[in-house]
This record gives sequence, C-alpha cells and structure tokens, in this order.
Amino acid sequence: MKKKLQPIPKFKNEDQEREFWAIHDSTDYIDWSKAERVIFPNLKPTSEATFKRLRKELKINN
Repeated sequence: MKKKLQPIPKFKNEDQEREFWAIHDSTDYIDWSKAERVIFPNLKPTSEATFKRLRKELKINN
C-alpha cells in the first residue's frame, strides 16, 4: 500500500521554508522513488554556503 503524501505548504519566504524542512521529513511530502536526476548548467558560483540533509541510504559516494 502506498503512503499517502501530505501537500507541501505554501511559504511566505525562504526562512519560513527553511524552518519547516529543518523539522519535517521530506518523505512525508515527496515520493522520492519518482525523482529524476537533473543538471543545472547555468548555475553561477556563490560565496554563500548551502547544504542539504540526506538520509544515509540516499547518499551518493563520488
């Protein structure tokens, strides 16, 4: 039986979204089995640090 996904709430700003994902599990909102690998060729370098938390089994060793 498939897990019923919850709708992702609308956020007023990026800070609100960041706070939400810091305490919620994305697997309650997203079916990662349907995820596709993408490439962002036009991204520019930034001086801001960015990180994402991944469950151990999702980690890709390069």
